Amino acid sequence: MTPPIATRLHSLIQLLATPTRRSSNSQSFPLPANAIRHLHPLSFVPERTPDVSGRSTVGLGLPQSLDYQSSTCLYMAMARISKTDYMLWRECPKNAWLKIHKPDTYYASELTEFEKAIIDSGVEVEEVARGLFPGGVLIIGPAEEIRQATQKHLAARTPTLFQPIFERDGFLALLDVLDLNSETNGYSIREIKSSTKPKEEHLHDVAFQTLLVRRCGVKIERIFIVHLNPGYERSGDLDLASLFTTADMTAKVDEIAGTVAREIEEARTYLLNDVEPSGPCSCIYKGRSRHCSTFRYSNPHVPEYSVHDISRIGNSPKKLKEMIDAGVFALENIPTHINLSDIQQAQIRAYNSGETLIKKEAIAGELKKLKFPLYFIDYETYPSAIPLFEKYAPYHHVPFQYSLHIARSPDEEPLHMEFLHTALEDPSKLFVRSLQKNIGSIGSVVVWNKSFESGINEDLARRLPDVLGFIADLNDRIYDLKEIFSKQYYVHKNLWGKVSIKNVLPVLAPHLNYSSLDIQEGGAASITWCKIVSGRLSKEECSHLCEALKKYCGMDSYAMYAIWRALHDMLEA
Repeated sequence: MTPPIATRLHSLIQLLATPTRRSSNSQSFPLPANAIRHLHPLSFVPERTPDVSGRSTVGLGLPQSLDYQSSTCLYMAMARISKTDYMLWRECPKNAWLKIHKPDTYYASELTEFEKAIIDSGVEVEEVARGLFPGGVLIIGPAEEIRQATQKHLAARTPTLFQPIFERDGFLALLDVLDLNSETNGYSIREIKSSTKPKEEHLHDVAFQTLLVRRCGVKIERIFIVHLNPGYERSGDLDLASLFTTADMTAKVDEIAGTVAREIEEARTYLLNDVEPSGPCSCIYKGRSRHCSTFRYSNPHVPEYSVHDISRIGNSPKKLKEMIDAGVFALENIPTHINLSDIQQAQIRAYNSGETLIKKEAIAGELKKLKFPLYFIDYETYPSAIPLFEKYAPYHHVPFQYSLHIARSPDEEPLHMEFLHTALEDPSKLFVRSLQKNIGSIGSVVVWNKSFESGINEDLARRLPDVLGFIADLNDRIYDLKEIFSKQYYVHKNLWGKVSIKNVLPVLAPHLNYSSLDIQEGGAASITWCKIVSGRLSKEECSHLCEALKKYCGMDSYAMYAIWRALHDMLEA
C-alpha cells in the first residue's frame, strides 16, 4: 500500500471514529438527509475550519449556539423549509412538524448505533466522492459568507462547487455538487448517495433541489445521482471513477416536478402552521419498524405491544389499516374475521392465552441433526461503504472478530475460543487461520442466521482461494439454530413475534442478559472496532474496548449454547 493511500484510509477511519462531526483540526462535512434527525434544526452555526483538502474552501461547522431571530441562520426551520424538512414531511408530516415546533420532543430519543453508522457512512462517502471533481470549491464559513460565496462563484463561473446554498420563497437547500458546463453556461446537480443504487426517495430529494435552484434563476440542465458501484472490487489504490456510478435522473425528475412543486407548497403550509396537528401521525398505518421517532408522543393510545408488532404486518397494509380504522390496537381485540397467516395467528394465540406453544417432536428432529462436538460461533464484522482493503467491494464485511464455544458432549461445559483483529489491515488470512486451528473436521457448526456467517465464509473463500475446501466443508456443516423459532416450533408470548437471539435468550435463559455489557448490539461492535484501529486512542482505552468487544461477542456465542442447552434439557425432562 502506498503511503498516500495508507494516510487516506487512516483519515477515513478517524472520521468514522470521531464521536462528533466537528473537531478543531479536521474538516467538517454536512450530514446525509436520511440520517440527520438528531441534529437540531437550529443548532447549526457556521464557523471557519482549516482547509485539509488542498482546494479552495469555505466550510460548514457544527453545533454551537444560535440566535433564533438571526436572518442569516443557515437552518432557520421556523422561517424556512429545508430539503430535510420536506423529506421528513413526506415520510410523516406530524413528525416533521414536531421537529420544527417541538424540537425537545423530536430529539428526545438518542441515536442508535445503527443510525450513527448511517451518518458516518454518508459523511465518508460524500467526502471521498468529491475527489471525482478535482479543483472543486468547498463552500464553508459563516452563513452570510456561504450565501455570498455561492453568488460570487456563480458570477465567476467557477466550474465545480461543493455545498453551495440556495434560498427562495421560504425554501432552503445545500447541494452536494453543482457542476458548470462552460459551453452552454448550464449547470448539473449531482447528489452524492452512499447507497449502491438510486432509490425512489432520492428522486424527490433532487427534485426539491432542482426546483429551488431553478427558482433562483440558475439554469439546470442535468440532474444526477452519484452512488457507489456494487460491482467495484478494490485492486490497489482506490479507483474513484470505478468506485462510483453516475445515474442520469433528469427525465425522471422532470416527470415528477409538478408533483413535487405541489408537495413543497403543502409542506410549507403544514409545517409553518403554529397550531399542532391533532390526532395520530401517519405512521399509525405502518408496521413497527417504520415508525417515526415521535410515534409514542403522537399515538399515546397505542400499547407498547400492539397490532403493529404482528409478524410482517407491515407487508399487509390493508389488514393493518382495517384494524386501525376499527380502533383495534391491542392483540386481544383483533376480530376473528381478520385473515392472518398461521405464523401471525400463533403469535397472537401465545400472547392472548399466555401459553407457550411447543412442538417437541419437531424440535427433537432439529436437534438430532446436530453432531458433536458442537461449535457455537458468532462473527463480528464491519461493512465499510468505501472498500478498505484489496478484493473488497462497497459494504463487503470486514470480519474482525469471532467467538466460539465448543461443546464436546451434552454433559460438558463448553470450551471458549476467540479471535479479535486490532490492526488496520485485512484480517481475512488470520481470521481463517484461526478458524482452521479451532474448528475440527467433525461436528456441527451452530450459528444464528446462517445466511450471514455462510456469506462471510464465501467472501473469505473468494479472497483466499487456497482455503476454498475448508470453507466449503465449514458451510456444509453449518446449522441455523434460529430456524427452530422461525418455523415456530417454539412460540412464547414474550418473543413478541421476533426471533433475534436477544429476544429468545431472556425467554429460555433468563439468567443471562446483555444489559450489563458496554456493547449490546452489532452496530456498536462495528463502531468500537473502528475506534480501536483508528490510532487515536491510548493503549488503556484500546484495551478496555477490546475487552468490551470480547465480552459482547462471547455473550452471543454462549447465548446460542445456552438456548440449545435449554431446548435439550426441555426435551430430556
